[in-house]
Amino acid sequence: MGFYSHGVVHTPNTSSYSSLLQSSIRNTRFLSSSNSRPLLIVAPTNYSQIQASVICCKKHDTQVRVRSGGHDFEGLSYTSHNPFVLIDLSRLRYISVNEDDGTAWVQAGATLGEVYHSIAEKSSIHGFPAGYCHTVGVGGHLSGGGTGNMVRMYGLAADNILDAKIIDVNGRLLDRRSMGEDLFWALRGGGGASFGVILSWKIKLVYVPPAVTLCNIAKNREEGATELVYKWQKIADKLHERIYLAVTLQAANVADTTKQMTIRASFRALALWGVNKSLPLIQNSFPELGLEPKHCTEMSWIDSVFPFAGLPDGSPRNALLDRSRSPVQPAYKIKYDYVKEIIPKNAMEEAWKILMEDPNGMMIWDPMGGRMSEISDSEIPFPHRKGNRYNIQYLFTWQSDEDEERQLGWIRKLYNYLSPYVSKSPRGQYINCKDLDLGKNDPDKPSYPQSKVWGEKYFGVNFRRLALVKGKIDPENFFRNEQSIPPL
Repeated sequence: MGFYSHGVVHTPNTSSYSSLLQSSIRNTRFLSSSNSRPLLIVAPTNYSQIQASVICCKKHDTQVRVRSGGHDFEGLSYTSHNPFVLIDLSRLRYISVNEDDGTAWVQAGATLGEVYHSIAEKSSIHGFPAGYCHTVGVGGHLSGGGTGNMVRMYGLAADNILDAKIIDVNGRLLDRRSMGEDLFWALRGGGGASFGVILSWKIKLVYVPPAVTLCNIAKNREEGATELVYKWQKIADKLHERIYLAVTLQAANVADTTKQMTIRASFRALALWGVNKSLPLIQNSFPELGLEPKHCTEMSWIDSVFPFAGLPDGSPRNALLDRSRSPVQPAYKIKYDYVKEIIPKNAMEEAWKILMEDPNGMMIWDPMGGRMSEISDSEIPFPHRKGNRYNIQYLFTWQSDEDEERQLGWIRKLYNYLSPYVSKSPRGQYINCKDLDLGKNDPDKPSYPQSKVWGEKYFGVNFRRLALVKGKIDPENFFRNEQSIPPL
Protein backbone atom coordinates (compact mmCIF):
# COMPACT_ATOMS: atom_id res chain seq x y z
CA MET A 1 0.00 0.00 0.00
CA GLY A 2 2.95 2.30 0.59
CA PHE A 3 3.68 2.33 -3.14
CA TYR A 4 0.23 3.72 -3.87
CA SER A 5 0.22 6.27 -1.08
CA HIS A 6 3.49 7.76 -2.26
CA GLY A 7 2.53 8.01 -5.92
CA VAL A 8 4.84 5.22 -7.04
CA VAL A 9 2.22 3.00 -8.69
CA HIS A 10 -0.16 4.45 -11.28
CA THR A 11 -3.07 2.39 -12.60
CA PRO A 12 -5.32 3.21 -15.59
CA ASN A 13 -7.87 4.43 -13.04
CA THR A 14 -5.58 7.09 -11.55
CA SER A 15 -5.57 10.62 -12.93
CA SER A 16 -1.79 10.63 -13.32
CA TYR A 17 -1.59 7.48 -15.46
CA SER A 18 -2.09 8.99 -18.94
CA SER A 19 0.08 12.05 -18.38
CA LEU A 20 2.92 9.93 -17.00
CA LEU A 21 2.65 7.41 -19.84
CA GLN A 22 2.73 10.13 -22.49
CA SER A 23 5.39 12.25 -20.80
CA SER A 24 8.28 10.38 -22.42
CA ILE A 25 6.73 9.12 -25.64
CA ARG A 26 8.90 10.96 -28.16
CA ASN A 27 7.41 9.44 -31.29
CA THR A 28 3.73 10.01 -32.02
CA ARG A 29 3.62 6.71 -33.93
CA PHE A 30 3.14 5.18 -30.49
CA LEU A 31 0.67 7.65 -29.03
CA SER A 32 -2.45 6.24 -30.68
CA SER A 33 -5.05 4.29 -28.73
CA SER A 34 -4.29 1.20 -30.83
CA ASN A 35 -0.90 0.82 -29.12
CA SER A 36 -0.66 -1.35 -26.05
CA ARG A 37 -0.82 0.29 -22.63
CA PRO A 38 0.77 -1.02 -19.45
CA LEU A 39 -1.26 -2.73 -16.77
CA LEU A 40 0.27 -0.19 -14.42
CA ILE A 41 3.19 2.22 -14.29
CA VAL A 42 5.77 2.10 -11.51
CA ALA A 43 7.60 5.41 -11.03
CA PRO A 44 10.13 4.46 -8.34
CA THR A 45 11.93 6.88 -6.07
CA ASN A 46 14.40 4.33 -4.73
CA TYR A 47 16.01 1.06 -5.78
CA SER A 48 14.07 -1.17 -3.38
CA GLN A 49 10.84 -0.28 -5.19
CA ILE A 50 12.36 -1.55 -8.44
CA GLN A 51 13.55 -4.73 -6.75
CA ALA A 52 10.04 -5.39 -5.43
CA SER A 53 8.53 -4.68 -8.85
CA VAL A 54 10.84 -7.10 -10.66
CA ILE A 55 10.27 -9.87 -8.10
CA CYS A 56 6.50 -9.37 -8.22
CA CYS A 57 6.32 -9.34 -12.03
CA LYS A 58 8.48 -12.43 -12.27
CA LYS A 59 6.28 -14.24 -9.75
CA HIS A 60 3.16 -13.42 -11.77
CA ASP A 61 4.80 -14.01 -15.18
CA THR A 62 4.17 -10.42 -16.25
CA GLN A 63 6.58 -8.74 -18.63
CA VAL A 64 8.46 -5.57 -17.71
CA ARG A 65 9.40 -2.60 -19.86
CA VAL A 66 11.93 -0.07 -18.53
CA ARG A 67 11.99 3.53 -19.73
CA SER A 68 14.45 6.29 -18.95
CA GLY A 69 14.15 8.94 -21.69
CA GLY A 70 11.63 7.32 -24.05
CA HIS A 71 13.71 7.70 -27.22
CA ASP A 72 13.56 4.03 -28.22
CA PHE A 73 12.85 4.50 -31.93
CA GLU A 74 10.53 1.48 -32.08
CA GLY A 75 8.80 2.24 -28.77
CA LEU A 76 10.00 -0.99 -27.16
CA SER A 77 10.68 0.70 -23.82
CA TYR A 78 6.98 1.42 -23.28
CA THR A 79 4.95 -0.90 -25.54
CA SER A 80 4.49 -4.67 -25.69
CA HIS A 81 2.24 -7.18 -27.40
CA ASN A 82 1.80 -8.98 -24.06
CA PRO A 83 0.47 -7.65 -20.74
CA PHE A 84 3.26 -5.66 -19.09
CA VAL A 85 4.28 -3.29 -16.32
CA LEU A 86 6.17 -0.11 -17.20
CA ILE A 87 8.97 0.95 -14.84
CA ASP A 88 9.51 4.64 -15.52
CA LEU A 89 12.87 5.83 -14.17
CA SER A 90 12.34 9.57 -14.66
CA ARG A 91 12.35 10.22 -10.90
CA LEU A 92 15.76 8.58 -10.51
CA ARG A 93 18.02 11.20 -12.04
CA TYR A 94 20.54 12.17 -9.37
CA ILE A 95 23.96 13.22 -10.71
CA SER A 96 27.11 13.50 -8.61
CA VAL A 97 30.14 15.05 -10.32
CA ASN A 98 33.61 14.62 -8.80
CA GLU A 99 35.77 17.29 -10.39
CA ASP A 100 38.90 16.15 -8.55
CA ASP A 101 39.09 12.69 -10.10
CA GLY A 102 37.14 13.51 -13.28
CA THR A 103 34.26 11.09 -12.74
CA ALA A 104 30.52 11.22 -12.13
CA TRP A 105 27.77 8.88 -10.95
CA VAL A 106 24.64 9.32 -13.04
CA GLN A 107 21.30 7.68 -12.38
CA ALA A 108 19.61 6.03 -15.34
CA GLY A 109 16.62 8.40 -15.41
CA ALA A 110 18.80 11.47 -15.98
CA THR A 111 18.91 13.01 -19.45
CA LEU A 112 21.99 13.93 -21.45
CA GLY A 113 21.09 17.59 -21.02
CA GLU A 114 21.05 17.17 -17.25
CA VAL A 115 24.42 15.40 -17.35
CA TYR A 116 26.02 18.09 -19.51
CA HIS A 117 24.56 20.86 -17.33
CA SER A 118 25.79 19.22 -14.11
CA ILE A 119 29.31 18.81 -15.49
CA ALA A 120 29.46 22.44 -16.65
CA GLU A 121 28.27 23.65 -13.24
CA LYS A 122 31.34 22.04 -11.69
CA SER A 123 34.03 22.43 -14.33
CA SER A 124 34.81 24.45 -17.46
CA ILE A 125 37.36 21.92 -18.73
CA HIS A 126 35.37 18.70 -18.47
CA GLY A 127 32.74 17.23 -20.76
CA PHE A 128 31.32 13.85 -21.72
CA PRO A 129 31.26 12.23 -25.19
CA ALA A 130 27.64 11.27 -25.75
CA GLY A 131 24.72 12.15 -28.03
CA TYR A 132 23.18 15.40 -29.24
CA CYS A 133 19.57 15.34 -28.08
CA HIS A 134 19.30 16.76 -24.57
CA THR A 135 16.15 14.79 -23.64
CA VAL A 136 17.68 11.35 -24.27
CA GLY A 137 17.91 9.24 -21.10
CA VAL A 138 21.32 7.94 -20.10
CA GLY A 139 20.01 4.51 -19.06
CA GLY A 140 19.42 3.33 -22.61
CA HIS A 141 21.82 5.64 -24.44
CA LEU A 142 24.94 4.45 -22.65
CA SER A 143 23.89 0.79 -22.63
CA GLY A 144 23.65 0.90 -26.44
CA GLY A 145 27.01 2.57 -27.01
CA GLY A 146 26.27 6.28 -27.27
CA THR A 147 27.64 8.12 -30.30
CA GLY A 148 28.18 11.88 -30.44
CA ASN A 149 30.30 14.68 -31.83
CA MET A 150 33.40 13.86 -29.72
CA VAL A 151 33.45 10.24 -30.85
CA ARG A 152 36.59 10.72 -32.97
CA MET A 153 38.54 12.03 -29.96
CA TYR A 154 37.14 9.99 -27.08
CA GLY A 155 35.14 7.12 -28.57
CA LEU A 156 31.63 6.18 -27.49
CA ALA A 157 29.95 7.09 -24.24
CA ALA A 158 30.13 3.38 -23.36
CA ASP A 159 33.91 3.45 -23.83
CA ASN A 160 34.01 5.86 -20.90
CA ILE A 161 32.00 3.86 -18.33
CA LEU A 162 33.86 2.81 -15.19
CA ASP A 163 31.13 1.09 -13.18
CA ALA A 164 27.41 0.37 -13.23
CA LYS A 165 24.58 -0.67 -10.93
CA ILE A 166 21.83 -3.01 -12.10
CA ILE A 167 18.96 -5.03 -10.65
CA ASP A 168 18.90 -8.53 -12.08
CA VAL A 169 16.03 -10.96 -12.61
CA ASN A 170 16.26 -12.16 -9.00
CA GLY A 171 16.03 -8.65 -7.59
CA ARG A 172 19.71 -8.46 -6.64
CA LEU A 173 21.43 -5.07 -6.75
CA LEU A 174 24.78 -5.59 -8.49
CA ASP A 175 27.77 -3.36 -9.22
CA ARG A 176 30.79 -4.09 -11.40
CA ARG A 177 32.53 -6.17 -8.76
CA SER A 178 29.51 -8.30 -7.87
CA MET A 179 28.16 -8.70 -11.42
CA GLY A 180 31.50 -9.76 -12.90
CA GLU A 181 33.31 -8.60 -16.01
CA ASP A 182 31.20 -10.57 -18.51
CA LEU A 183 27.98 -8.78 -17.59
CA PHE A 184 29.78 -5.46 -17.24
CA TRP A 185 31.10 -5.97 -20.78
CA ALA A 186 27.60 -6.74 -22.08
CA LEU A 187 25.98 -3.68 -20.50
CA ARG A 188 28.36 -1.27 -22.27
CA GLY A 189 26.88 -1.45 -25.75
CA GLY A 190 24.81 -4.63 -25.69
CA GLY A 191 21.57 -2.96 -24.63
CA GLY A 192 20.79 -3.05 -20.91
CA ALA A 193 17.12 -3.99 -21.32
CA SER A 194 18.09 -7.59 -22.10
CA PHE A 195 19.87 -8.12 -18.80
CA GLY A 196 18.02 -6.24 -16.07
CA VAL A 197 17.16 -2.75 -14.89
CA ILE A 198 20.07 -0.32 -15.23
CA LEU A 199 20.13 1.95 -12.18
CA SER A 200 23.19 4.14 -12.61
CA TRP A 201 26.51 4.58 -14.37
CA LYS A 202 29.90 5.76 -13.18
CA ILE A 203 31.35 7.69 -16.10
CA LYS A 204 34.80 9.04 -16.85
CA LEU A 205 34.72 12.71 -17.78
CA VAL A 206 36.94 13.91 -20.63
CA TYR A 207 39.01 17.03 -21.10
CA VAL A 208 37.60 19.85 -23.21
CA PRO A 209 39.48 23.08 -23.90
CA PRO A 210 38.17 26.41 -22.56
CA ALA A 211 37.15 27.30 -26.13
CA VAL A 212 35.94 24.97 -28.89
CA THR A 213 35.01 25.90 -32.46
CA LEU A 214 31.69 25.38 -34.21
CA CYS A 215 31.52 25.86 -38.00
CA ASN A 216 28.53 25.79 -40.35
CA ILE A 217 28.35 26.10 -44.12
CA ALA A 218 25.72 24.88 -46.60
CA LYS A 219 25.89 24.29 -50.35
CA ASN A 220 23.15 23.45 -52.84
CA ARG A 221 23.47 20.93 -55.63
CA GLU A 222 23.88 23.83 -58.10
CA GLU A 223 26.83 25.06 -56.04
CA GLY A 224 28.68 21.76 -56.31
CA ALA A 225 27.21 19.93 -53.31
CA THR A 226 27.65 16.51 -54.93
CA GLU A 227 31.37 17.09 -55.58
CA LEU A 228 31.81 18.38 -52.03
CA VAL A 229 30.11 15.37 -50.44
CA TYR A 230 32.17 13.07 -52.65
CA LYS A 231 35.37 14.75 -51.42
CA TRP A 232 34.08 14.70 -47.84
CA GLN A 233 33.88 10.90 -48.03
CA LYS A 234 37.61 10.79 -48.69
CA ILE A 235 38.77 13.02 -45.84
CA ALA A 236 36.16 13.10 -43.03
CA ASP A 237 37.52 10.05 -41.18
CA LYS A 238 41.13 11.17 -41.72
CA LEU A 239 40.94 14.67 -40.26
CA HIS A 240 42.64 15.29 -36.93
CA GLU A 241 40.75 13.39 -34.22
CA ARG A 242 39.84 16.69 -32.54
CA ILE A 243 37.79 17.63 -35.61
CA TYR A 244 34.34 16.24 -36.27
CA LEU A 245 32.85 17.29 -39.63
CA ALA A 246 29.40 15.90 -40.46
CA VAL A 247 27.02 16.58 -43.35
CA THR A 248 23.21 16.65 -43.45
CA LEU A 249 21.50 16.08 -46.80
CA GLN A 250 17.95 17.21 -47.44
CA ALA A 251 15.67 18.47 -50.19
CA ALA A 252 15.20 22.25 -50.29
CA ASN A 253 13.87 24.94 -52.59
CA VAL A 254 16.42 26.28 -55.07
CA ALA A 255 15.41 29.77 -53.94
CA ASP A 256 12.74 31.29 -51.71
CA THR A 257 10.81 32.45 -54.76
CA THR A 258 10.57 29.10 -56.52
CA LYS A 259 9.16 25.65 -55.84
CA GLN A 260 11.94 23.98 -57.82
CA MET A 261 13.68 21.45 -55.56
CA THR A 262 17.37 20.84 -55.03
CA ILE A 263 19.61 19.04 -52.57
CA ARG A 264 21.24 21.02 -49.80
CA ALA A 265 24.34 19.69 -48.09
CA SER A 266 24.83 21.32 -44.68
CA PHE A 267 28.31 20.82 -43.24
CA ARG A 268 28.77 21.22 -39.49
CA ALA A 269 32.07 20.91 -37.66
CA LEU A 270 32.98 20.77 -33.99
CA ALA A 271 36.67 21.20 -33.27
CA LEU A 272 38.16 20.77 -29.82
CA TRP A 273 40.45 23.71 -30.45
CA GLY A 274 40.14 27.44 -31.01
CA VAL A 275 39.43 28.88 -34.47
CA ASN A 276 43.05 29.81 -35.17
CA LYS A 277 44.18 26.21 -34.85
CA SER A 278 41.20 24.26 -36.17
CA LEU A 279 40.19 26.33 -39.22
CA PRO A 280 43.53 25.97 -41.08
CA LEU A 281 43.44 22.19 -40.58
CA ILE A 282 40.00 21.94 -42.21
CA GLN A 283 40.98 24.37 -44.98
CA ASN A 284 44.14 22.42 -45.81
CA SER A 285 42.33 19.07 -45.98
CA PHE A 286 39.14 20.36 -47.60
CA PRO A 287 39.85 23.63 -49.45
CA GLU A 288 36.94 23.01 -51.85
CA LEU A 289 34.46 23.59 -49.00
CA GLY A 290 35.34 27.28 -48.87
CA LEU A 291 35.20 27.47 -45.09
CA GLU A 292 36.15 30.93 -43.79
CA PRO A 293 36.36 32.60 -40.37
CA LYS A 294 32.86 34.03 -40.86
CA HIS A 295 31.47 30.48 -40.84
CA CYS A 296 33.06 29.65 -37.46
CA THR A 297 32.45 30.67 -33.86
CA GLU A 298 34.45 30.06 -30.73
CA MET A 299 32.48 29.13 -27.63
CA SER A 300 32.64 27.00 -24.51
CA TRP A 301 32.00 23.28 -24.85
CA ILE A 302 28.71 23.51 -22.96
CA ASP A 303 27.48 26.25 -25.33
CA SER A 304 28.35 24.05 -28.33
CA VAL A 305 25.83 21.51 -27.02
CA PHE A 306 22.88 23.81 -27.81
CA PRO A 307 23.02 23.99 -31.63
CA PHE A 308 23.56 20.23 -31.90
CA ALA A 309 20.55 19.70 -29.63
CA GLY A 310 18.43 21.97 -31.84
CA LEU A 311 17.87 24.49 -29.05
CA PRO A 312 17.32 28.11 -30.14
CA ASP A 313 20.18 30.61 -30.13
CA GLY A 314 20.37 32.49 -26.88
CA SER A 315 18.73 29.73 -24.83
CA PRO A 316 19.67 29.85 -21.15
CA ARG A 317 21.78 26.98 -19.91
CA ASN A 318 18.96 25.63 -17.82
CA ALA A 319 17.13 24.87 -21.11
CA LEU A 320 19.19 21.67 -21.02
CA LEU A 321 17.13 20.66 -17.98
CA ASP A 322 13.84 20.83 -19.87
CA ARG A 323 12.65 17.24 -20.25
CA SER A 324 9.36 18.14 -21.88
CA ARG A 325 8.31 17.04 -25.33
CA SER A 326 7.71 19.60 -28.07
CA PRO A 327 3.97 20.44 -28.38
CA VAL A 328 4.10 19.45 -32.06
CA GLN A 329 6.01 16.19 -32.18
CA PRO A 330 6.04 14.31 -35.50
CA ALA A 331 5.88 10.61 -36.10
CA TYR A 332 9.16 9.31 -37.45
CA LYS A 333 11.16 6.32 -38.62
CA ILE A 334 14.94 6.00 -38.49
CA LYS A 335 17.25 3.57 -40.24
CA TYR A 336 21.04 3.28 -40.08
CA ASP A 337 24.06 2.19 -42.10
CA TYR A 338 27.85 2.05 -41.98
CA VAL A 339 29.96 2.86 -45.02
CA LYS A 340 33.38 1.36 -45.75
CA GLU A 341 33.89 2.32 -49.40
CA ILE A 342 33.28 5.67 -51.10
CA ILE A 343 29.83 5.90 -52.69
CA PRO A 344 30.21 6.84 -56.40
CA LYS A 345 28.89 10.17 -57.59
CA ASN A 346 26.36 8.61 -59.94
CA ALA A 347 24.89 6.59 -57.06
CA MET A 348 24.76 9.73 -54.93
CA GLU A 349 22.83 11.53 -57.67
CA GLU A 350 20.26 8.74 -57.77
CA ALA A 351 19.92 8.96 -53.99
CA TRP A 352 19.36 12.72 -54.32
CA LYS A 353 16.42 12.01 -56.64
CA ILE A 354 14.77 9.92 -53.93
CA LEU A 355 15.49 12.60 -51.33
CA MET A 356 13.82 15.21 -53.53
CA GLU A 357 10.62 13.19 -53.64
CA ASP A 358 9.76 14.41 -50.14
CA PRO A 359 11.28 17.29 -48.09
CA ASN A 360 10.39 15.49 -44.85
CA GLY A 361 13.24 13.03 -45.33
CA MET A 362 16.93 13.54 -44.66
CA MET A 363 20.23 11.76 -44.29
CA ILE A 364 22.92 12.57 -41.73
CA TRP A 365 26.42 11.36 -42.54
CA ASP A 366 28.63 11.19 -39.43
CA PRO A 367 32.41 10.68 -39.70
CA MET A 368 34.27 7.93 -37.92
CA GLY A 369 38.00 7.27 -37.72
CA GLY A 370 40.25 8.72 -35.02
CA ARG A 371 39.80 7.02 -31.65
CA MET A 372 37.09 4.77 -33.09
CA SER A 373 39.63 3.07 -35.34
CA GLU A 374 41.99 2.40 -32.43
CA ILE A 375 39.59 0.45 -30.20
CA SER A 376 39.04 -3.26 -30.82
CA ASP A 377 35.66 -4.31 -32.24
CA SER A 378 35.29 -6.69 -29.28
CA GLU A 379 36.38 -4.32 -26.49
CA ILE A 380 32.68 -3.80 -25.83
CA PRO A 381 29.69 -5.25 -27.77
CA PHE A 382 29.62 -2.32 -30.24
CA PRO A 383 31.49 -3.74 -33.29
CA HIS A 384 31.35 -0.93 -35.85
CA ARG A 385 34.85 0.50 -35.52
CA LYS A 386 37.70 -0.28 -37.89
CA GLY A 387 37.23 0.11 -41.60
CA ASN A 388 34.14 2.30 -41.41
CA ARG A 389 34.54 5.74 -42.96
CA TYR A 390 31.23 7.09 -41.70
CA ASN A 391 27.69 6.14 -40.78
CA ILE A 392 24.39 7.17 -42.34
CA GLN A 393 21.26 7.96 -40.38
CA TYR A 394 18.08 8.02 -42.46
CA LEU A 395 15.26 10.03 -40.91
CA PHE A 396 11.74 10.58 -42.16
CA THR A 397 9.02 12.48 -40.29
CA TRP A 398 5.30 12.87 -40.87
CA GLN A 399 2.23 14.02 -39.03
CA SER A 400 0.59 11.24 -37.08
CA ASP A 401 -2.69 11.47 -38.99
CA GLU A 402 -1.00 10.72 -42.34
CA ASP A 403 -0.74 7.32 -44.01
CA GLU A 404 2.05 5.61 -42.07
CA GLU A 405 2.68 2.83 -44.57
CA ARG A 406 3.19 5.32 -47.39
CA GLN A 407 5.70 7.25 -45.29
CA LEU A 408 7.55 4.11 -44.27
CA GLY A 409 7.74 3.10 -47.92
CA TRP A 410 9.79 6.20 -48.74
CA ILE A 411 12.51 5.59 -46.18
CA ARG A 412 12.69 1.91 -47.08
CA LYS A 413 13.08 2.84 -50.74
CA LEU A 414 16.11 5.04 -50.00
CA TYR A 415 17.59 2.49 -47.61
CA ASN A 416 17.17 -0.33 -50.13
CA TYR A 417 18.64 1.73 -52.95
CA LEU A 418 21.90 2.32 -51.05
CA SER A 419 22.30 -1.34 -50.03
CA PRO A 420 25.05 -2.09 -52.61
CA TYR A 421 27.19 0.75 -51.26
CA VAL A 422 27.17 0.14 -47.49
CA SER A 423 28.59 -2.50 -45.15
CA LYS A 424 27.72 -6.11 -45.97
CA SER A 425 27.75 -9.61 -44.47
CA PRO A 426 26.18 -8.43 -42.29
CA ARG A 427 24.82 -5.00 -43.13
CA GLY A 428 25.70 -3.05 -39.98
CA GLN A 429 23.14 -1.42 -37.71
CA TYR A 430 23.38 0.58 -34.46
CA ILE A 431 21.42 -0.85 -31.53
CA ASN A 432 20.42 2.62 -30.29
CA CYS A 433 18.63 3.08 -33.62
CA LYS A 434 16.50 -0.04 -33.35
CA ASP A 435 14.79 -1.10 -36.56
CA LEU A 436 12.20 -3.87 -36.44
CA ASP A 437 12.40 -4.17 -40.23
CA LEU A 438 15.54 -6.24 -39.57
CA GLY A 439 13.60 -8.98 -37.81
CA LYS A 440 11.92 -9.85 -34.53
CA ASN A 441 12.07 -12.49 -31.86
CA ASP A 442 9.28 -15.00 -31.57
CA PRO A 443 7.32 -13.49 -28.64
CA ASP A 444 6.77 -16.88 -27.02
CA LYS A 445 9.84 -18.92 -27.94
CA PRO A 446 12.74 -16.73 -29.06
CA SER A 447 15.64 -18.73 -30.43
CA TYR A 448 19.29 -17.94 -30.98
CA PRO A 449 19.28 -18.92 -34.71
CA GLN A 450 16.21 -16.77 -35.32
CA SER A 451 17.67 -13.80 -33.43
CA LYS A 452 20.98 -14.01 -35.29
CA VAL A 453 19.21 -12.59 -38.36
CA TRP A 454 19.02 -9.16 -36.75
CA GLY A 455 21.47 -9.63 -33.87
CA GLU A 456 24.62 -9.95 -35.94
CA LYS A 457 23.72 -6.74 -37.78
CA TYR A 458 23.82 -4.89 -34.48
CA PHE A 459 26.67 -6.75 -32.79
CA GLY A 460 28.62 -8.78 -35.36
CA VAL A 461 30.60 -11.64 -33.82
CA ASN A 462 29.87 -10.19 -30.36
CA PHE A 463 26.27 -11.41 -30.58
CA ARG A 464 27.17 -14.96 -29.53
CA ARG A 465 29.04 -13.72 -26.45
CA LEU A 466 26.06 -11.52 -25.52
CA ALA A 467 23.76 -14.55 -25.76
CA LEU A 468 26.07 -16.55 -23.51
CA VAL A 469 26.05 -13.75 -20.91
CA LYS A 470 22.26 -13.64 -21.18
CA GLY A 471 22.11 -17.38 -20.57
CA LYS A 472 23.99 -16.93 -17.29
CA ILE A 473 22.24 -13.82 -15.94
CA ASP A 474 18.67 -14.44 -17.18
CA PRO A 475 18.38 -18.06 -18.40
CA GLU A 476 14.56 -18.05 -18.41
CA ASN A 477 14.51 -14.88 -20.54
CA PHE A 478 12.38 -12.76 -18.22
CA PHE A 479 13.75 -9.47 -19.59
CA ARG A 480 12.74 -9.70 -23.22
CA ASN A 481 11.28 -7.75 -26.12
CA GLU A 482 11.08 -8.02 -29.91
CA GLN A 483 14.84 -7.49 -30.23
CA SER A 484 16.29 -8.58 -26.90
CA ILE A 485 19.28 -10.88 -26.61
CA PRO A 486 18.15 -14.54 -26.37
CA PRO A 487 19.75 -16.82 -23.74
CA LEU A 488 22.27 -19.30 -25.12
